[in-house]
Amino acid sequence: SLEHKKMTVFAMSFGVPNLFMGILDFKTSLYSSLILSVISINKFAFAEIIKPNNGIEPLQVVKIQLRGLKNNSKEYKDDGIEQTWAFAHPDNQRYTGPLEKFKIMLKGEAYSMLLNHKEHKIKEIFLSEDVATFEVIILNAEKEYFKFKWQVEKFIEEGPLKDCWLTTAVSSPISMGSSI
Repeated sequence: SLEHKKMTVFAMSFGVPNLFMGILDFKTSLYSSLILSVISINKFAFAEIIKPNNGIEPLQVVKIQLRGLKNNSKEYKDDGIEQTWAFAHPDNQRYTGPLEKFKIMLKGEAYSMLLNHKEHKIKEIFLSEDVATFEVIILNAEKEYFKFKWQVEKFIEEGPLKDCWLTTAVSSPISMGSSI
């Protein structure tokens, strides 16, 4: 750094011993290491959004989305909603998006029970080569149960999503009453 060079010239012009220069180099090295550590910590402080790939099975897609919604805003604001959006089928994204509109929809009355819910249960009710349907039961923060139909389909078009399972539909919730 420029400051280090100035100090080196200053120290050399007054005949400062090599020990001082070694300490100065150590101090500069320590600061550099500290800065790199902070950058590394910031880079990995937030959990990465899981991206769709053709190795993720239909049940896993639903689990990933529900885990995100259950833990929404734990790492950063709306991280669970963004995780859910990542596995939304492009047709579903066109209908419910863009992402900011999707966030508003999930925070609205119709789907807010999904956010930060206490627990969920997933039951497969249909599976074919390209469509899977699940019954999902949510226990929300107010200890009320809600049932959903959650459908995922295999994306068949060419491109990075080819053969990935993505959510095409989530039904409106059906209230099942209180857990108390």
